[in-house]
Amino acid sequence: MGKIEEKNFQKKLLSMSNRQENLSAEALEHKILKRNEGILTSTGAVCVSTGKYTGRSPNDKFIVDEEPHSSQINWGSVNKPFSKGNFDLLYKKVVQHLQKKDEFFIFDGLAGADQQHQLPIKVITEYAWHNLFARQLFIRPQPQELRDHKAQFSVISAPSFKADPSIDGTQSEAFIIISFTDRVILIGGTEYAGEIKKSVFSVMNYLLPQQNILPMHCSANIGESDDVALFFGLSGTGKTTLSADPERRLIGDDEHGWSASGIFNIEGGCYAKCAGLSRQNEPQIYDSIRSGAILENVLCDDENIPEYTDTSLTENTRAAYPLTNMDNIKLPSMGGNPNTIIFLTADAFGVLPPVSKLTTDQAMYHFLSGYTSKLAGTERGITEPMTTFSACFGAPFLPLDPTVYARMLGEKIGAHNVDVFLVNTGWTGGAYGKGKRINLSYTRAMIKVAVQGELANTETITDPYFGLQIPAACPGVPDDLLKPWKMWEDYKEYEEKAQNLAAAFEDNFRKFSNVEASIKEAGPQIK
Repeated sequence: MGKIEEKNFQKKLLSMSNRQENLSAEALEHKILKRNEGILTSTGAVCVSTGKYTGRSPNDKFIVDEEPHSSQINWGSVNKPFSKGNFDLLYKKVVQHLQKKDEFFIFDGLAGADQQHQLPIKVITEYAWHNLFARQLFIRPQPQELRDHKAQFSVISAPSFKADPSIDGTQSEAFIIISFTDRVILIGGTEYAGEIKKSVFSVMNYLLPQQNILPMHCSANIGESDDVALFFGLSGTGKTTLSADPERRLIGDDEHGWSASGIFNIEGGCYAKCAGLSRQNEPQIYDSIRSGAILENVLCDDENIPEYTDTSLTENTRAAYPLTNMDNIKLPSMGGNPNTIIFLTADAFGVLPPVSKLTTDQAMYHFLSGYTSKLAGTERGITEPMTTFSACFGAPFLPLDPTVYARMLGEKIGAHNVDVFLVNTGWTGGAYGKGKRINLSYTRAMIKVAVQGELANTETITDPYFGLQIPAACPGVPDDLLKPWKMWEDYKEYEEKAQNLAAAFEDNFRKFSNVEASIKEAGPQIK
């Protein structure tokens, strides 16, 4: 893919005297404070508010309907089409909006640590703190790379530009629109910085499979013997927490590619949830929130000390910081082919085993299912735990059919003899409200022996509902905890919850009608 051929109005924008290009983190922090975009906290991080949008807006995300790309997109509720005519008009309006500002900010960066598969990007932002976010979350070029930098995709973010749905063809004032022909991502009407990060990931999820590279919504770390472990999981399952292991170096916490030669981080930073953050439970993350970091929607006391336990503004409080803020990292952010894959789920119904070994068919089944639970209080209107399924543990970011990614995963697991485990970080002894959350120390112990290869050939028993192979014993973990039914006081109640969850899995999987019978049969069995 060659250099972007910018439209004339974008060329004019990039030549404007009010542009601020590739400022240092310190210079951007100075701009943030001077422009009253945020405050400086006691940790040295800046803290900002994202206004009414404290999370992603999936209903406001679109892909431009244009060939030859349209025939490849998996159109539906995730990938909604946007007309080329409306996009061109909106594109011009956003650029003109930025031209009128006293200043705007440009960051030239990279997506992808593997130089053979990097995507050079240009991030143009209205706010200084969004540019600092991009600088810290993506890969920062070395001086020579910056001189030779030729962007292949642009992100243009203008939060104060509000769309008019009746004129612009959007659903609301906010919009996130990807054009694979113009190689542009337009973002407006929302200040939530996660849209910048995730829209680039969506682009990589479209481009990388064309190079036979599997893009993955996962974290990764590496041991002393260069053994690589991947951690897949939806929000709240512990993906960032569990991959930040003091005994292993972190490759990345959220997005990776898997090529023929191994895995590589797509990003250059971390975007960690902050709700309930403490040094005791997550020391590496806690200590990384210092100069160069950005706190989103975290409330502070009168002395600007962050109060991570206060989620009255939103449950989705976040910290963005460069990988270099952490001590125990792998640079460059690459590793060989994985030895172990961990699928994380937080089962609020208390019926999935804390750890189980998966066959390749089971791995593809659970990868396509992408199960976890939403808890009461995390979203308006949710009063009971709800089953949540997100294909490939990242459905909102998949332009292609999920089975494309699943088949690539299955092929790579088989080719490299990868051990795959399903780890439940949720509840035991009963459902949410009656049982209790599995102790983090037990989860860490299970993952430790799994990545060390000690569970690969251990004696197992078969879960009666989900067909999963449960280790009969695991060092550092009570034997009964491994078998969920033994932790319930009322076995009949366990059976009822297990059958209900098994039925939910089966209902969800009906949409994958084009997968092999062996994968369909690898799911739970309703009795």
